[in-house]
Amino acid sequence: MSKDICIHTWPCSYYLESEKRWISGKLLLTSLSLKFITDKTGKILVSFPLTSIIEIKKEASHFIFSSVTILEKDHIKHWFSSLQPSRNAVFNIIEHFWRELLLPQPGATVEASSSPMTKGKELTGLMACSQKRLEDTAKVLQHQGEQFDNIMEGLDKIESDLDVADRLLTELESPSWWPFSSKFWKTSSETKPKEGASMSSSQAFGKEGVVIKIPAVISQRTESNVKPGKLIVLVSGLEVHDSNSLLMHRFERDDVDDIKVHTPYEISIRQRFIGKPDIAYRLISAKMPEVVPILEVQFSKKIEFLEDALMLRSTRASSPAEKGYSPWHAASGLMDRVMHCEPSSGSQEGGQTQLLMSEPFVSEEEAQELRQILRKLKSIALDTEVELERQDEALDGITASVDRAALAIDKHNRRMKKLT
Repeated sequence: MSKDICIHTWPCSYYLESEKRWISGKLLLTSLSLKFITDKTGKILVSFPLTSIIEIKKEASHFIFSSVTILEKDHIKHWFSSLQPSRNAVFNIIEHFWRELLLPQPGATVEASSSPMTKGKELTGLMACSQKRLEDTAKVLQHQGEQFDNIMEGLDKIESDLDVADRLLTELESPSWWPFSSKFWKTSSETKPKEGASMSSSQAFGKEGVVIKIPAVISQRTESNVKPGKLIVLVSGLEVHDSNSLLMHRFERDDVDDIKVHTPYEISIRQRFIGKPDIAYRLISAKMPEVVPILEVQFSKKIEFLEDALMLRSTRASSPAEKGYSPWHAASGLMDRVMHCEPSSGSQEGGQTQLLMSEPFVSEEEAQELRQILRKLKSIALDTEVELERQDEALDGITASVDRAALAIDKHNRRMKKLT
């Protein structure tokens, strides 16, 4: 499948310098290039890669019409006007993808420098991707464990408060001549430092763990109101910030009603309300493909892939290149090829040996790097298993503590009814 994916299209007009006239059509933004398609013929009139752009500006043609101008490396200037829904919306999205493409990508430089991709490099890249995914999962799991610990601290505080309530009720139920009443009040005052400790633990509980943070172009309600900002994925929700890092809205995990994936680069998040308008944000980002798999894990029952996104997913899954995107598939394919290259008879031994020597599958350096990545994967997997077992025990403890607290509250309620 081609990596040049269509991101957005806008109706506009293009100024054709050779004929000195404006031509109506559509401006098409892909992940790697910009294209202008005419309405009459449907042909591509102008096409150039985003990497060839030197400058993007907002200008006015004939001092009246608002336009976006794009200057290429060869000092060729392109004029686009009558942009819908607005010039600012188109400018912000194009500038975002242009700037993000200019930034060095971790895997792009390797692919560009090594056009003949060997199996060793391919396996190394796939295993590195798997390591990153597992590290992200372990990070989410770690923050989840911290939340369980904070819940346990809160339940311990509840149990200590119920013990204080039990002693106070015992004092109220005892006769007025009972000589040990002052001790109960001293005991309740001694619990104040614990309250301060629980306050600090609740403040620590408010500190959220950031899973991933990406720049994005944000729109709310109307597509014409578009501005740059950031999307932050937290363990317990999502945050949308503007370009000045000011919080625009925070979606708690339970508050998100649906997330729609329009394309690999565009999503929309919505929170429904009864009796007032819903809160919805539409976000476009060059780094959105890194976020979508994380959202798919966190909001598995609320995320929806629309037609374009589903088509791209099915195409990626059906293409032979993308089928091997799993390191296990790649490794199995490599082992199959190695097995086929083993000498089956004495007459074929020389030819097969020559084939293996002429086409090395994995070099010594690549094999060493693969071993290191596999060691890291094994270590992360073992730590994850230990953390999961610890969290299972914590969940059992939370369940037992909640049951005890419920019984104690019910008992205290009955005792208070007797006193009244």
